[in-house]
Amino acid sequence: MRGFLASSSGALPFTLRSLGAACAAVLALAPAPPAFGATSGSVPASGPVSGGAIPGSTRSLPLVPLSREGDPDAAPEQGLRRTGLARFTLLGVVWDDPGTELRGRVRVRTRSAVTGEWTGWQDVEAHADHGADPGTAERSARRVRGATAPLWVGASDGVDVRVRAEKTGGRSALPSGLRLELVDPGEDTGEPTGEAPAAGAPVDEVPRTALDTEAAIAASGANADIAAYGATEIPELDRPATELELTKLQGPSRGKQYIGPRPKIVTRRGWGADESLRERGFVYTKKIKAAFVHHTASGNNYTCAQAPSVIRGIYRYHVKSMGWRDIGYNFLVDKCGKLYEGRAGGVAKAVLGAHTLGFNTDSMGVAVIGSHGTTQPPGAAVTAVARLAAWKLGLHGADPRAKTYLTSGGGNLYPKGKKVRLNVMSGHRDGYATECPGKRLYAKLGTARTSAARYQGR
Repeated sequence: MRGFLASSSGALPFTLRSLGAACAAVLALAPAPPAFGATSGSVPASGPVSGGAIPGSTRSLPLVPLSREGDPDAAPEQGLRRTGLARFTLLGVVWDDPGTELRGRVRVRTRSAVTGEWTGWQDVEAHADHGADPGTAERSARRVRGATAPLWVGASDGVDVRVRAEKTGGRSALPSGLRLELVDPGEDTGEPTGEAPAAGAPVDEVPRTALDTEAAIAASGANADIAAYGATEIPELDRPATELELTKLQGPSRGKQYIGPRPKIVTRRGWGADESLRERGFVYTKKIKAAFVHHTASGNNYTCAQAPSVIRGIYRYHVKSMGWRDIGYNFLVDKCGKLYEGRAGGVAKAVLGAHTLGFNTDSMGVAVIGSHGTTQPPGAAVTAVARLAAWKLGLHGADPRAKTYLTSGGGNLYPKGKKVRLNVMSGHRDGYATECPGKRLYAKLGTARTSAARYQGR
């Protein structure tokens, strides 16, 4: 028996027998699959099977003009100061038009929910220079907004924010509809970290928790070609096992296979993704020709144990605050070098992301959690990027040291339709005029390319 998962280029066939318990669970709950050629397809998101909603919330507060008495020529400024708020750990500023830039400075300080003390003032990166390509359904949706990068602030219950326009040519203005977004990613779900049921296990043996919505079952099932349903981690493999898996996925190769050993990857279930937040279904591109490296610009004041919470915060900010269909990045890596699945659809598949505006087609995006303009990225994080690229690019026969051509979907560096020659492993700034992935991380890309090629056996 065969079914179809749809993509942007047509439906992709999959064999139900190979999906085992995951697809059995999906078929037990899902409506009929979409017709061949649909633009997206999966089971719809719905309420949890049991146990209530996964915790977490987003609070949106409009900014107000701040008077500047005695200085009528001062640049426009808006802000807000609130205390006694419900707990939040991540924040950002959004505005109505995603095509309008915030030309100015965004500063914030927060009050600790633990100590009651106020932090010093911090700058928020004013430009979230990633997103879906122009003209796509994700980019054109009415709910999409302009936004700053998110900032991780830890458990807080008070906030003071100031947004001030810069003067350019004697004029200054702020985007309309400025709002402060306060994100509570929710507590860790307490999901079991032991082994998931073996592929092929009866459906009634599959664990049923608050994470088992139909959308969660579909997200887990998207990895069923390489992991058992319900897995919180996709285990690492050595080179022989990875090459054997590649043959299983793609059939026998006519030549030598250059692929790095598959690294360990924490799944969306592992970091506690609330699958009801994102849009239903998955969208795929044809292949992966390039990997774009990013930083989240969310600050470095998090511990590795907090990384899943940071990711849940970024996920909620991307979807609920910025209006995207899912988290923008295909993968994330924390300061300790742990890798995480990003946008849903399967880590071994060519999932279309929203990471490099204009160059999301035929590429993937991996973001190092942190800010690396002036702070050196940890060696463990750079190594993790190289290991991921060696495996993921190897699935598509790409050499990390090589060049490739991508066609621009439109952006501030290259017009729509222009074929651009890029490094197979590029930084975000190579495809879009931005500081991302930060000066310090960008300087490490040469090392990452060399390491990735070595992991591939080149």
